[in-house]
Amino acid sequence: MKITIRGVRGSIPTSGPATEKYGGNTSCTDVSAEGWQLVLDAGSGMRNSNTGDRPLNNRIDILLTHLHFDHIQGLGFFNPLFDPTMEVHIWGPASSRQSLHSRLSRYLSPPLFPVHIRDLPCKLTLHEIEKSEFDIGPFHIQTRYVIHPGPTVGFRILHAKKVFTYIPDHEPALGLHGIVADKKWVSGIDLANEADILLHDAQYSKEQYQQRIGWGHSSMDDAVYFASMAGVKKLLLAHHDPGHTDEMLETFAANVANPNGVVFELAAEGMEIDL
Repeated sequence: MKITIRGVRGSIPTSGPATEKYGGNTSCTDVSAEGWQLVLDAGSGMRNSNTGDRPLNNRIDILLTHLHFDHIQGLGFFNPLFDPTMEVHIWGPASSRQSLHSRLSRYLSPPLFPVHIRDLPCKLTLHEIEKSEFDIGPFHIQTRYVIHPGPTVGFRILHAKKVFTYIPDHEPALGLHGIVADKKWVSGIDLANEADILLHDAQYSKEQYQQRIGWGHSSMDDAVYFASMAGVKKLLLAHHDPGHTDEMLETFAANVANPNGVVFELAAEGMEIDL
């Protein structure tokens, strides 16, 4: 499968020379194989997913980890939603209070957006997911709820014996004493287990996290430790804080404690990986 990073910024898009190396668009990643296309999250980077070859059977699947605005703000600017020849499936976490359609309609309707979700001309199907397992074309996908405010899932995507795990918003260290030693109690660990590539939340430095416990995000140190526990082959640190410049990100990453030698790097917009 081919993985293309379209957005790695958290909370709100940024712009300017201080963030151009790693990018300023919010969360979005393309995964493609055998003519099928998945779009993971719909942040502002989703606008750059409109390019490329037309997918097999004119179908695109959008997999949403959750519905915070930085993960759905690109939906209204995604061309396939306005193409009557396209079949678009949106998969998102179930809620005990409102349907996925109702929650998405709060954005895709006035006054936040001029077009109602009901008026989109594509062939649209919505799927609510929980602790789920399903197939989309050649991909086998597992989802689990993870620690983050509001219903939030992570994705484990299997294709041709290779695993890509996507958990861009996650706070596995939330608790009395950080990440617990027993793996069976760690949020998201089954999704990340022995993944070839894990893209994971790493919004804060270790010091910053101490002032932001409970906000739903991880420090770089905790992300590396989480990857070590899961036996991940390579970690991509993502969901960069909008206040962090490229230089700051590199400084924080250089100071990460990594006693087990986890292979990691900062995720960057435009990064392409053949897995």
